[in-house]
Amino acid sequence: MRRPRHLSAEEKALWKKVTDSTDRLHPLQRKPDQPLPDRPRKPVPPVQTDLSRFRVGERTSSSTRPHELAPVLADAIAQKPVAMDRKTFGKMKKGRLSPEARLDLHGMTIAQAHPVLTRFILEAAASDRRLVLIITGKGKHRDDGGPIPVRHGVLRHQVPHWLHTMPLRQHVLQITEAHLKHGGQGAYYVYLRRRR
Repeated sequence: MRRPRHLSAEEKALWKKVTDSTDRLHPLQRKPDQPLPDRPRKPVPPVQTDLSRFRVGERTSSSTRPHELAPVLADAIAQKPVAMDRKTFGKMKKGRLSPEARLDLHGMTIAQAHPVLTRFILEAAASDRRLVLIITGKGKHRDDGGPIPVRHGVLRHQVPHWLHTMPLRQHVLQITEAHLKHGGQGAYYVYLRRRR
């Protein structure tokens, strides 16, 4: 067992100098008769607005959503580069291609939906299907009024994530929101790679 090292006289003097030059931070640790120190606050510069541009009753335009937990999912999927044939992609987006298989995840929990989706995609890839439809539903709006906003449509947000992780990622070529006739925002087209 190692013996504890003791401070030298020089180190003790230095430590005393440091402690004498500091103030206690926590109010409970100060002496009762000692007042709290006044600290000067930095002035906040006023916001410069051109009031001549606004009219009474007019709302300002804002591109951001104040309570959005993450970027809008449709935008994130649309920004992904097209990895498949552009002509086929255009037909698929317009709803002109018929899905070869469909999976409806309505009413399932995340724990139920994940294995069902994994099995469905692996079986579709093994059967050499190219276009499948995953129906998630738009999700129920369940905001209980708490301080933290609740995500709207949990499965709708989770399915693209699952499709981009192993073992499904190796089979998926393209994911896009379905055409209105196939479910719109509540469904996804999943275009699968050809079997090698």
